[in-house]
Amino acid sequence: MIERQLKERILEALNTFPVIFINGPRQAGKTTLVQHLAKTECPADYVSFDDFNFFHAAETNPQSFLRAFKGRLIIDEVQLVPSVFRVIKMLVDETRQMDHVNANGRYLLTGSANVMTFPELSDALVGRMCTFPLFPLSALEISKGRGEFLERLFNNEFQFGTRKQDIGITEMIRQATFPEITNLDDDSRKEWFSAFSTAILQREVKQVAAISKARVLPNLLSVLASRAGGLINEADIARTIKENSVTTKSYRILLQMIFLTFDIQPWIRNIDKRLVKSPKGYILDTSLLCYIRQIDLSYAEKFHPDLFGYLFENFVASELLKQATISKLRAQLYHFRTSDNKEVDFVLETPDGKLVGVETKSRDSVTAADFKGLKVLQHQVKNDFICGIVLYCGQHVIPFGDRLWAIPVSEMWA
Repeated sequence: MIERQLKERILEALNTFPVIFINGPRQAGKTTLVQHLAKTECPADYVSFDDFNFFHAAETNPQSFLRAFKGRLIIDEVQLVPSVFRVIKMLVDETRQMDHVNANGRYLLTGSANVMTFPELSDALVGRMCTFPLFPLSALEISKGRGEFLERLFNNEFQFGTRKQDIGITEMIRQATFPEITNLDDDSRKEWFSAFSTAILQREVKQVAAISKARVLPNLLSVLASRAGGLINEADIARTIKENSVTTKSYRILLQMIFLTFDIQPWIRNIDKRLVKSPKGYILDTSLLCYIRQIDLSYAEKFHPDLFGYLFENFVASELLKQATISKLRAQLYHFRTSDNKEVDFVLETPDGKLVGVETKSRDSVTAADFKGLKVLQHQVKNDFICGIVLYCGQHVIPFGDRLWAIPVSEMWA
């Protein structure tokens, strides 16, 4: 079992909250993680609502079902029986009244859909539940890194030097994916993704929402994949898939709820009205993106630099999202673009307003021109700007000005 970076955060939260909710895409490793915890640091009874018997028992009488368990309980795929959320709230409140000290760590829940977007479910456990997303394997987990990259960014802790790369960028993209396929060959990965996407788009969405046009989803996902890293234009996407804007937007949100895609919102701080206010869209897993677009990753790296650059940016976006999730900095991920197209691919901002800029270049060399957007951002935010970096495929950490660095992408998982 690959050690998950989220594990320590979960164990800490069990001492503070009565309910821990781990959500993320199917096959990301949620079940493996909670079953491991149940056998080691977090002894518990385990049930899964994917099991026909447990599902019907809980759906028939959720209160009687939950009261039958006296100790800590792990419920896998809890979103399949949403009525248990209100009952869990009631039981948590009862336990708190009787023994507030030992009320924490009572329920560990997992779900393959972001049910926290439903107010009727999330409101039931406000103040009682801590939520963590578990994504497919990160580069840090593959390399067994320490997970301090974001901390180094916000401390501007970089020095000139050469970095050894144990795993190349293409191989890391291949391995930092869903646990079941990280070491499979290309043909086996294609078969796996075919079954995975069919199951998700035909079954998973029906557990989350009543939809009338399921046939739209594969086409919409394909269109979003073709535009990964680009600004979201709802009207143009609707025209492309020949649907109205309302349906297109609601289905796009649905793809986010089942963790196939994600948006990065624009960074705006009321400094300059000329900033672009549209989000950028990405595919959560870059190997899935390659499957949807039928792209051979190694071929793209060698012969199609523009295409590889698009995959490289998606990979960095996904990795920054994963690292922001486990980091205690609580940094939020944004992008920056002005109306005259000065841009920075990613901006990370902490709650106190400190920020760093991250630009991506899928080359093994960097020039001063690659820092234009970062310099604009630096000028905008003045002292709140900690540093700006260009992540690239070379091996040298190189200073390019005041708090500006060229950084090998491998530093993300070193």
